[in-house]
Amino acid sequence: MAAPEVELAISENGKPGSKLLKLVLDSLDKDKAEDVIPIALKGKSEMADYMVIASGRSSRQVISMAEKLSDRLKEELGRGCRMEGRQTGDWVLLDCGDVVVHIFRPEVREFYQLEKMWLPAGTAAAAKG
Repeated sequence: MAAPEVELAISENGKPGSKLLKLVLDSLDKDKAEDVIPIALKGKSEMADYMVIASGRSSRQVISMAEKLSDRLKEELGRGCRMEGRQTGDWVLLDCGDVVVHIFRPEVREFYQLEKMWLPAGTAAAAKG
């Protein structure tokens, strides 16, 4: 039996599927994240309901976006995110509960290609372009 397809995490009306997801996407947009791809995992993975993959132009921007995102969520929701990878800034992972966020430098993102693991064939390229 084929694995169920993982869909982009935007509802039919074009808006994010949860308040936490919306806050994450808004924060990344404010900080000029590039190639932001939200992926719905609800019912397909127990680790989270959504995954967001984004890029920053430099290690400094990646670290800054991650720290600001955690600070904004703490301010808005009263809780921050657990963070890994802040020391190098190549790939910062934020566990925000129902939303997991991966922020990469472009070269590192290209190397790991997480979109290919979580999106149906052909969808990752279309989502980025």
